[in-house]
Amino acid sequence: MNMQYRRLGSAGIQTSVLSFGSWVTFHNQVDVGNAAKIMKVAYEAGVNFFDNAEAYASGKSEVVMGEALKKLKWRRGSYLISTKLYWGLERGPNERNTLNRKRTMEGIDGSLKRLGMPYVDLLFYHRPDKNTTIEEAAHTMHDIVQSGRAMYWGTSEWSADEIRAAWLICDRHGWHKPQMEQPQYNLFHRRRVELEYARLYEEIGLGTTIWSPLASGILTGKYNNGVPKESRASLKGYEWLKEEITAEKIKKVKNLEVIAKELGGTMAQFALAWCAKNERVSTVITGATSVEQAKENMKALDILPKLTPDVLKRVDEIVGKPGEEE
Repeated sequence: MNMQYRRLGSAGIQTSVLSFGSWVTFHNQVDVGNAAKIMKVAYEAGVNFFDNAEAYASGKSEVVMGEALKKLKWRRGSYLISTKLYWGLERGPNERNTLNRKRTMEGIDGSLKRLGMPYVDLLFYHRPDKNTTIEEAAHTMHDIVQSGRAMYWGTSEWSADEIRAAWLICDRHGWHKPQMEQPQYNLFHRRRVELEYARLYEEIGLGTTIWSPLASGILTGKYNNGVPKESRASLKGYEWLKEEITAEKIKKVKNLEVIAKELGGTMAQFALAWCAKNERVSTVITGATSVEQAKENMKALDILPKLTPDVLKRVDEIVGKPGEEE
């Protein structure tokens, strides 16, 4: 089980093909001590990218990760940290669901303070904002990168047209260009990464740090017989996830599980490996609430070389080709 590393699109840096994200878990389910233990397992397996966001646990996820990193005392050059801005932490008219310059500048300073570090490696706009011009948003990111508070900037869940518009504006002005996108990508959600962004990989050198490779847990098989009490779908605020757990998806997961077992892995490992098989995916963001779960996730690396064209064809027959699966 050896970690692979891929360029973040056309960027000079490389990300581990499996990375670690703190979305629902840090603070909500994992404290600083356990966060440090889980991150250590990932790091020792070769993970060099740790994903976060201002909005995760209302800023507390950044605090937990920052404190964990202090405990771990890793060399700063040996890992990459990200955060994302858009949702905001307050409810003022200029402070939530916005990419305006004032909020973005205040946002990055707040994130760095919570993380306890002078810069992040990757800074994302967490969503597009129809009320802030792409030019204003791009110029602000250029200034943040220029100031050294972020090394690269990118987007999350932006359309291909919006990403291209931002890139062209930056190209025209000589600003730092958007380098990466963080889209949802999994066996049930393929169209954007495989079809919509197809031309951007070569034409602008777009990298991708994909989230929800397990479709919020559906692709682990843990919902095959209903919703367990301690699962994410049972958490307050995640009622939407229950609606995602359909009979049709469960049927597909059960069919996919047959393939996973044939390859010697769990359904979760198989689903992670399937995402990583796409060479346009720079890194697959994994999540874990325990050391054991983190170790199990890393075993997806053993499944990756077993995903032959014949296996991938069988997968397409079960879930449908890109654009057909949703």
